[in-house]
Amino acid sequence: MNFNSVQYFFKQAIIKNCLFLIVLFSLWSCDNSSDAIENEVEEEMVAQEEIQEEVEIIKETPEEVVEETFLLPNIDLSNWKVTLPTGSPDEVEPPEISDYATDDRLLPYMYNDSTDGALVFYTSPGSSTTNSSYSRTELREQLVPGSNSTNWTFTEGGTMKGTLAVDEISKDAEGKYHRTIIMQIHGRLTNAQRDLIEEDDNNAPPILKIYWQNGKIRVLTKVLSDLNASDEEILHTDAWSDTDGYTFSEEIGTDKFILEIIASDGRLEIILNETESIIYEDIHMEKWGVFENYFKAGNYLQTKDEGSFARVKFYNLEVTH
Repeated sequence: MNFNSVQYFFKQAIIKNCLFLIVLFSLWSCDNSSDAIENEVEEEMVAQEEIQEEVEIIKETPEEVVEETFLLPNIDLSNWKVTLPTGSPDEVEPPEISDYATDDRLLPYMYNDSTDGALVFYTSPGSSTTNSSYSRTELREQLVPGSNSTNWTFTEGGTMKGTLAVDEISKDAEGKYHRTIIMQIHGRLTNAQRDLIEEDDNNAPPILKIYWQNGKIRVLTKVLSDLNASDEEILHTDAWSDTDGYTFSEEIGTDKFILEIIASDGRLEIILNETESIIYEDIHMEKWGVFENYFKAGNYLQTKDEGSFARVKFYNLEVTH
């Protein structure tokens, strides 16, 4: 073999070895790439499985309960008793009235509406009080809790202010709304006056009745029929008659409104929504000074129609003397 042949042989060997190495490297690279791809696929599958597990956990977990806010009316019942349209009728006085939210006697007729912070007075035809044929769920002021004997005169004065709404009320056969009394000042005879005119109880006329009537507020007061009546004669209920009344111009419907009563010596003022007012300041108010008085507030439905009802909401109620 000459030199050129040897040289050619070695060149061919080197070329073959280089080609082998190239092929071997390529195969090794492909194997490593496949392993990397497989590893990436495996990692992606694991990640997807973890995400799916989290989704299933979220699906199985109950929705978070949103904490509700309960609103309560701003009313101190320490000096009030309530009359119900049940029994003969039933009455609940302080301190028991403070437990109205859990008292089964009261729950259908006097209860909290915690969605808007109101004390609800619901009534429908049922039992009525003496000297009345209508039913009521109504508060009666007691200056001394548990006693009706201590009351106030116009000379001593008093104010009652409330925020309320006649939330719902029935209609009569002609489609007209029934009416209900929402606030009162009621007269009361002292024991001495009662005995003087030989009455069986201490009842005297209401000097003030405030109605929700056809979506407006109507005021009714009393006047002495005979201004020359004696001090004894004016103590009789039939000595007093109703005025023509006054209806406030504002239409309040079932909306919330503010009502304030201010009684003072020989004077009575009623204010609606702190804007419109009516004042009674005359000889009749002066004569009324002979009586004791107490405030009333609630729902005194003025009908006995079958199926009739009214719901009155009080958001706050304050009395001062």
